[in-house]
Amino acid sequence: MDAAARASHVRASLPEGGLFAGHDWRITPEPFPLGAKLAKQLQSLGKKLQRFYQATDLLYRHSIEGKQPTWVHQWLDQGKPAEIIELQRHPAFKSALPRVIRPDILLTKDGWSITELDSVPGGIGLTAWLNETYSQFSNVIGGKSGMLDGFSSIFDGDHPKIIVSEESKTYRPEMEWLTSRNGSGGSVVDEQFSDWEDGNSVYRFFELFDLPNLPNAIGLLDGAKESRLNLTPPPKSFLEEKMVFALLHNRNLREFWLRELGGKFFRELSAAIPRTWVMDPTPLSPHAAYPGLELTDWRQLGELSQKDRQFVLKLSGFNERAWGSRSVRMGPDLSQADWAQSVDEALVEFGESPWILQRYAKPRRAEHAWFDFDSNQTMQMTGRVRLCPYYFVNDEAKVLLGGVLATFCPADKKIIHGMKDAILAPCAANEN
Repeated sequence: MDAAARASHVRASLPEGGLFAGHDWRITPEPFPLGAKLAKQLQSLGKKLQRFYQATDLLYRHSIEGKQPTWVHQWLDQGKPAEIIELQRHPAFKSALPRVIRPDILLTKDGWSITELDSVPGGIGLTAWLNETYSQFSNVIGGKSGMLDGFSSIFDGDHPKIIVSEESKTYRPEMEWLTSRNGSGGSVVDEQFSDWEDGNSVYRFFELFDLPNLPNAIGLLDGAKESRLNLTPPPKSFLEEKMVFALLHNRNLREFWLRELGGKFFRELSAAIPRTWVMDPTPLSPHAAYPGLELTDWRQLGELSQKDRQFVLKLSGFNERAWGSRSVRMGPDLSQADWAQSVDEALVEFGESPWILQRYAKPRRAEHAWFDFDSNQTMQMTGRVRLCPYYFVNDEAKVLLGGVLATFCPADKKIIHGMKDAILAPCAANEN
């Protein structure tokens, strides 16, 4: 097929109800190409991120037990209601870890950078559909069924229930398409569902801050605590905090990370994850400074010139503004007054919703084609890309890469995310 035929095939293959409620994107006739080296690195990244989750989970427990600094769990529990803290410490979830791992990766002039890590990600059904559709004329990473097989592998038994809350309803169509395809007999249910049966596997497609809006949450969580329901991801809010990246870079925890990750994994993750700090307003001693910043007070951050503030501010987690780029404040793009106000906001909100500061990893420019159905021709776009590989952890703790979603936005867009001007495509490995 030529480019027009491929693009037409993709458009014609879209499910009748779409994949995202009220959202569309530009269709490309080609998968996004990754060099062989990067494709190989992504294959091995999942195991490292799984190890990182394991180590973070252990760090939290050791902090509670006094084996690691108490400020670790105090930071991670900051702003959480008592019932959430009690829930995530319940013995039933002691060894439970997320079974879906999705990093957000930006391609930069120096390589690539992991800016976030998500265990309740959108895009699983979308990427499964993209892989299935484009695999008919291209060798996409994960193949035709990698996403479907990977998602099925995270459940104990058939007929899983996927709970999609009102807050996450944008993603309901893709999850409905996914369950119709994976052959497990699973179904999508809303927050009103209560007809649980012992032995059910349940996928929690909602953030934990949303629990009060789920009328039947108590029954769901009681079933999970009593091991009558197999709930994934586990209700551990500390694993959904972006501040875990700051913990990786904290010198006080270096021995712990080296021991639990191993020197090689520690060095590789430290290089791939941008330097990150928690915006904790606790005063420093007069001669102290924040490592890597040489600032002695956070308000000095608000005084930096536009050239010097190559940073991003964002909520760490457990907040309705902490997902979908809603809280992202990019230092280079704000006026001096707006940046200083953002710094003040982060400091004021620490007690209820901690913020993080992250060094800005500017994505490099690239080119990719999309098909304009109005003019019936292929167009070239100059833009920046975010890669989202989807890793699935099965019962044997084996990590499988199901596929890689590329979100390619026009170069003038400040934040890379799904939008009508963006290209959404699966990734394929080329020989370069």
